[in-house]
Amino acid sequence: MLKQQIEELKKAVIEQANQVDLMIKLSIDGLLGKDNSKLEKVLEIEELVNTNEVRIEEDAITLIALQKPEAKNLRMILMILKMNNDLERMGDLAENITQSAEYLIRKPFIKKLINIPAMAEATINMVKQSIDAFINEDAKLAEQVCIDDDIVDEMKEHIYRVLITYMMDDPTTIKRAIHLNKIASNLERIADLSTNIAEDTIYIAKGTVVKHQVELDS
Repeated sequence: MLKQQIEELKKAVIEQANQVDLMIKLSIDGLLGKDNSKLEKVLEIEELVNTNEVRIEEDAITLIALQKPEAKNLRMILMILKMNNDLERMGDLAENITQSAEYLIRKPFIKKLINIPAMAEATINMVKQSIDAFINEDAKLAEQVCIDDDIVDEMKEHIYRVLITYMMDDPTTIKRAIHLNKIASNLERIADLSTNIAEDTIYIAKGTVVKHQVELDS
């Protein structure tokens, strides 16, 4: 009975992850294609994500109260609770990206957007891999997510430096550059939250507490 209820919780949080993943993709696709319909869809999904976040939290707390799980079962439910919160925050960040995109699609791009899509692809891949690692309790894949976070951080710094150059050369680009930097910052935060999920997965799979310091098995 308990095992089945935990599986139902896992299914719910995985579906939540799929919705958040779609939000991120739509926000970036809407920006690149200057497609407002995709940006509007992000805001629609955000309402669903918020509703589901409350439901999953209530179900998890009820399960703990009624079943009094122990050991790994308790750790799994607590991870689902934390992951549920992280996913809701990712949805908020995707909404932030959408708001910047809504401004940017009405203006000429400062330059051909190459770095932002590359960073978005790397971030979305981290989200997907962190969820796959959770589903399969795959510590090795989770460790790779933690390593990839450094790559996304480097991409964010590169984008910031490039945008600073544009703003210094042409002050008329400042507002657009600020919005692009906001998008990069939100992607970086999404990557950080993916890393949180990966770290928790490592704990579930190996019983090892990891906080941004991953040692690969030799």
